[in-house]
Amino acid sequence: MTPIVYHIVSGHAFFTGVVLVLLAALLSLRESSLARRGMILSLVIGVLAMAVSSTPLPWWFYGVATLVTLFWLVTLFTQRWRKAAAEAMVGVWLLGLLLEVPYHLTPGVEPVSSRRLTVIGDSVTSGLGDRETETWPRILAREHDIAVQDLSHVGDTVAAARKRVAETQIDSQLVLLEIGGNDVLGSTTPVEFATSLDRLLTELASPGRQLVMLELPLPPFYHEFGRIQRRLAKKHDVKLVPKRVFLSILAGGDTTLDSVHLSQAGQQKMADVVWGILGSGYVTE
Repeated sequence: MTPIVYHIVSGHAFFTGVVLVLLAALLSLRESSLARRGMILSLVIGVLAMAVSSTPLPWWFYGVATLVTLFWLVTLFTQRWRKAAAEAMVGVWLLGLLLEVPYHLTPGVEPVSSRRLTVIGDSVTSGLGDRETETWPRILAREHDIAVQDLSHVGDTVAAARKRVAETQIDSQLVLLEIGGNDVLGSTTPVEFATSLDRLLTELASPGRQLVMLELPLPPFYHEFGRIQRRLAKKHDVKLVPKRVFLSILAGGDTTLDSVHLSQAGQQKMADVVWGILGSGYVTE
């Protein structure tokens, strides 16, 4: 994975884009031709960076931000309202930063009373069937003395995972979900994804159980899948792990077989990263 791809898919490009748009707004207050050229360049690159980052902020924010930006562009042809429009630009895009920053903070988990973990995933977790590869759930079980119930399966979508969960008794107080990539890259529509994910989280939610879910890395212009995941995570009180965490594993030179599926080195790194998130929940007596 190249640094540029990581920057885009991790969502960091959104922050770069906002900074460039803010710079464009400030440059619009200058009258020099150099400032005007810098303003146009910053605006174009900034908007493009935010668009390809697929940052799933609410529709209402993007609607307001678009209107403010259009108003600011109109004022560039007149002296009237130019300063006010630039200030509005700064205000609305700073609001965007404030809305997005919490989704880039890694959540913690509360202590649980049993050393059990249930994992729900696709081939990133289950591996590709190579028996010589030790998957990261098995590494966790071996290295940290916890009982791991691994419900991951090659090719699983959220709908398939929901059926698997419905047929299985789950008694873990901690459940980790690494699921949804096959929906995003496959033929699942956003409506189908929302329905299946809502049902899956409803099936899993129970008093005393903590749900932790890896946020989906999204290709450019796939905002809706991320928006659905965030909305349902909030609805079901799911701790959402920033997508940059998972991408940091894929970005390693020897951690993947094909840029997605984990090599043995990747499985070990994934186990270490997951334990860094969940480990505080398993209090040693």
